[in-house]
Amino acid sequence: MAVKRQDAWSSEDDMILAEVTLRHIRDGGTQLSAFEEVAEKLGRTPAACGFRWNSSVRKNYEAAIQVAKTERQRRSQDRSRYTTPLTLSSVRVDSVPVLENQEDEYSLDHVIRFLRQHKNEVGELKKQQKQLEQELFEREDELRRLEKENRTMKEQLTTVESDYQLVNDDYRTLVQIMERARRLATRTEELDKEHK
Repeated sequence: MAVKRQDAWSSEDDMILAEVTLRHIRDGGTQLSAFEEVAEKLGRTPAACGFRWNSSVRKNYEAAIQVAKTERQRRSQDRSRYTTPLTLSSVRVDSVPVLENQEDEYSLDHVIRFLRQHKNEVGELKKQQKQLEQELFEREDELRRLEKENRTMKEQLTTVESDYQLVNDDYRTLVQIMERARRLATRTEELDKEHK
């Protein structure tokens, strides 16, 4: 099955991840095998499932994890209680099949697969990081441009305010001169009338 990438985790996805992981903890399985099972169900990579579990979901299930671990220990103790201990005299060494290499190969395959998927995830994250850095650079460039434009407009506003003040002062002076001229003209008319 081709693994499709999905960015958003739903609460249902989180619940499936938690249920499967807790079952594996309780049954004595590994978290890696839990992540692989969830990845198959949800169409994600085991690395993505592991990241989601460790970064977000796990903290919501701390109590359940402790219960699962306790259950695993209890089952382990029950099994050891009911199995008869083996002694060297009861088992012929040449009759025991060697499974260590198979287990090592199986776990090594899992590790290699996990690392490859993790490498893909890291590559994707690096790509996203570059895009975000480029976007940040563009935003910073835009911010610098706007700050420069803002400074220019402030300088222009200061110049306009200064010019306005000068024009206003000149206007007041002109009004005062015209008022004095009007008074002087009125006074002159009055004087002319008196002489007549």
